[in-house]
Amino acid sequence: MSEKFAGKQGPCPKCQTVITIPKLEEQVVVHAPPAEGTKRAAVDQKAFKPIARKETKVSALMMVAIGAGIMLVLGVALTLRFGLEDVPAGLLGVCACLLAPPLVWSGYAFLRDDELEAYRGNALALRVAICSVVYALMWGVYAWVPSLVLGVNQLELFHFLLLIPPIFVVGALAPLSTLDLDFGTGLIHFAWYVLITMVLCFIAGVDLVGAPPAQ
Repeated sequence: MSEKFAGKQGPCPKCQTVITIPKLEEQVVVHAPPAEGTKRAAVDQKAFKPIARKETKVSALMMVAIGAGIMLVLGVALTLRFGLEDVPAGLLGVCACLLAPPLVWSGYAFLRDDELEAYRGNALALRVAICSVVYALMWGVYAWVPSLVLGVNQLELFHFLLLIPPIFVVGALAPLSTLDLDFGTGLIHFAWYVLITMVLCFIAGVDLVGAPPAQ
């Protein structure tokens, strides 16, 4: 429409309703998209280019380190079985704390969501440390709550039903809140730690059903 009609009023040719033509300063200017190959087009394409995500994979060196660690802890478990008649509770606590970080890290490496950016460096170390402390504390709860709170020295089925569900719920929440695993995957992550430590306790001859070992 010509600029001379800007700001004036007149009837609509079809419905005869009086309309006001926008003033020049009120006009909305629609710019055509930049032509391909121009500097502006290059900037826009760069702005919308997706950010590349680094993939974190378990390397051959990591696998060798994991294998060496497994052999080491198996050797320690066998030494405890044949070297000590009763494994002290304090030593079991230390072992639970030392085993937690590598098991938490290895479980995270295999179970993490590939769609999410992996934690690395200090952020990963801090989160693994927090999760490891929670995992080790769950063994402390299992070992001492029956005798100190329930006043029993031999676990029965009722005690397992009372202890195991809360322990596994807390265990699953730890990687959920620290490593961004969902609840189901966090449950598997905690079960991985429990399974490995139970196997090592069995190899070391530790009674997981009876009273806590003496200091």
